Amino acid sequence: MNAISNKLRQFEMERGLPATVIGIKEAKLAFAHVSFSLVALLIGGLCGLLQTMVRTGAIPEIAGVGYYELLTAHGLMLAIVFTTLFIFGLLFSFLGQSFGRFEEFPRRLGWVGFWFMILGVVLVTWMVLAGEASVLYTFYAPLKAHPVFYIGLVIFVVGTWIASGAMFRMYADYKREHPGVHPPLQAYMSIMTALLWVVATLGVAATILFQLLPLSLGWTDKVGIELSRTLFWYFGHPLVYFWLLPAYIVWYTVIPKIVGGKIFSDALARMSFLLFLLFSFPVGFHHQLLEPGISAFWKYVQVVLTFLVIIPSLMTAFSMFATFELAGRRKGATGIFGWVKRMPYRDVRFLAPFIGMLFFIPAGAGGVINASHQLNIIVHNTLWVTGHFHITVGAAVALTFFGTAYWLVPLLRGRTLTPTMNRIGLIQTAAWTIGMLFMSTAMHISGLLGNPRRTGPATYFKDSIVADWIPYHVAMAIGGTILFISILLFLYAMFQLAFRAPKGKEEFPIAETEEEAMATPLFFENWKLWIFVTFALIAFAYTVPIWHMIENAPPGAPGWKLW
Repeated sequence: MNAISNKLRQFEMERGLPATVIGIKEAKLAFAHVSFSLVALLIGGLCGLLQTMVRTGAIPEIAGVGYYELLTAHGLMLAIVFTTLFIFGLLFSFLGQSFGRFEEFPRRLGWVGFWFMILGVVLVTWMVLAGEASVLYTFYAPLKAHPVFYIGLVIFVVGTWIASGAMFRMYADYKREHPGVHPPLQAYMSIMTALLWVVATLGVAATILFQLLPLSLGWTDKVGIELSRTLFWYFGHPLVYFWLLPAYIVWYTVIPKIVGGKIFSDALARMSFLLFLLFSFPVGFHHQLLEPGISAFWKYVQVVLTFLVIIPSLMTAFSMFATFELAGRRKGATGIFGWVKRMPYRDVRFLAPFIGMLFFIPAGAGGVINASHQLNIIVHNTLWVTGHFHITVGAAVALTFFGTAYWLVPLLRGRTLTPTMNRIGLIQTAAWTIGMLFMSTAMHISGLLGNPRRTGPATYFKDSIVADWIPYHVAMAIGGTILFISILLFLYAMFQLAFRAPKGKEEFPIAETEEEAMATPLFFENWKLWIFVTFALIAFAYTVPIWHMIENAPPGAPGWKLW
């Protein structure tokens, strides 16, 4: 590994950049993505707070904007726009750190992709706020939105493909210039994340282009519901790993540096990401266990494949706690849990992601429950699922992104993280943790009591049978309020770090690998093989059931607009 590291450092110096610095033009591209993601965070957070208040009955609908419009905006802005823009900004940053200055063509391609994404977001947001697309972020058929809504989604996805193409070009150029040399771990992981996104979005692009958009335009009068939902969940579950993998990149490569340790194993980290690519796709049917149009056999197959995703997650957990223990022992820790006292809990760059890791323990356990056919019957379409979703994306992922932003934003802007902003970050992290505990716990418990998700204010909420739900609605409203306060604190800190903090050079915190770690095999770089295996697994899991859906298709359903 030392020889490889020396080659990388030599290459970086030849490009005019030390290993810990990112170029100005590359930083501008990354910061553009991150800054717009923060705008989406503000809008999505506000919509989330308002829809919680409306559902609880604390406030009436505001200015004619209904509950489902707020819920749609909340889901799209946070689950799609905030996460995607922040992730692409983070990936461009990692590639800039890994490869030095980008060539002119891929950098321009990255900007083209960015503006496509922004145009798509504007169109989608316009339609939602205009009351023409209250279809939630899943946009389930036969619900029908305005054509501009679907066009905006397509433009957004195309923008992400263009940006991903820029990354693939950078990676290919590096491989061509450095045969036999492993690209840096964070670069490998970034490309794997972009590849997973491109393959996943093929499903949602297909249902929009060939089903939902023609229905909305009036070119067809009916839509196949089962096929549309299947194509969505072909995308929808890999989407979870698209959110998680950038957080894992931070866990694997950044957190060891912050805690004063090293990456436990480069080979293990690359293998875990490879397994995520292979096992993320043929699993979508566990979201459709209660739908009748899919045979029990294929549901069983995909449930089994779903449980295989646990393997790379456990590999990640093992690697992280091994990193913490080794770092703690370097600082004098003894015993099995001696490292716990040696971690830098007063550093928001560590604390926020670490709490995210702790949240992921119950989140992962909840995922096993959701994927189990017998247990899924109990929690299906209840607020339990929403609670699981929030501690996965809203806690494990969001907290990692928050902690990352405290070093990423000043680094991209040529400024430094000040002690004051670090303290605000600690307060903001504590507020987010408390708010999420209130809200997600209430969602889980009330979900077990039968409280449905995707449901606005309804007359049966006043029935004595559901009176037990009311305290949990209050807890959700309290939690949502605390979460929004945390968002405001975070945005204030980001503004200060971007424009007001003292100028200086913040180190790009990338850790080195343990000297005693095994060498990384070159077959991890055999992209043709792994892409072939990925599509082979997809074909195995989906070809027959989709053929059956088409062959035995019912007449279809007309498009509905229920608002």
